[in-house]
Amino acid sequence: MAEDRKETKSKYAADRRIPGAFEGETVTRRRFMSGAANVAGAVAVSAIALPALGFALGPVFEKHKQPWNNVGPVDQFPDDNYIPKVVTLSAGIGQAGKSTVYVRKRNPQIDKGPADRYSQYVAISTRCMHLGCPVRFVEAAGRFICPCHGGVYDFEGKVDGGPPVRPLDRFYTEVRGTDLWVGPRFSVNSEFQRFNPRDPGEALDGIGHYVYPSRPTIRKGVNQ
Repeated sequence: MAEDRKETKSKYAADRRIPGAFEGETVTRRRFMSGAANVAGAVAVSAIALPALGFALGPVFEKHKQPWNNVGPVDQFPDDNYIPKVVTLSAGIGQAGKSTVYVRKRNPQIDKGPADRYSQYVAISTRCMHLGCPVRFVEAAGRFICPCHGGVYDFEGKVDGGPPVRPLDRFYTEVRGTDLWVGPRFSVNSEFQRFNPRDPGEALDGIGHYVYPSRPTIRKGVNQ
């Protein structure tokens, strides 16, 4: 029975006949140095990769509070044309946090989207839904035009030509006293259903709102 037992291996490297081993060693210096080099390499990679990863993913989890902006008396906004207004989208960063929106009064004969207290006036974003380039409203054509890649939107902001994948984003509006206020941004599909804000190039029709989920820190809610 004793002969069938497996011989217990010695804990000493020399007894296991490992090349380069010295008497009394349990780990060879070569193996120790290799392990130490691997650990040092892992620490160095982590020191570079983790900050870069945090820098890349940080904006995704950064809370973006969208302020309300007073854009003036309600009687200056017609229902058959847009008035451009400059609003602050991100406070505290100067001109980089501002943007132009096109505002008009809701026209029941044209506008078929949700009608509630936040949509009595229409405020449309100037950010093209192709790559985010600025669009402008051409009154003579009754269209929003993106000069960069040929995106064209009709009077409501719905895609009328070119590469954009969805209508122009909109902003909640609210009448307070005699003034109109423009609030948080939201995205819409071709039926003007409201969705949490999405980035340019992200379609919302069909299963698009599942394929392109919104950032958890940017929501369409008006109580922000």
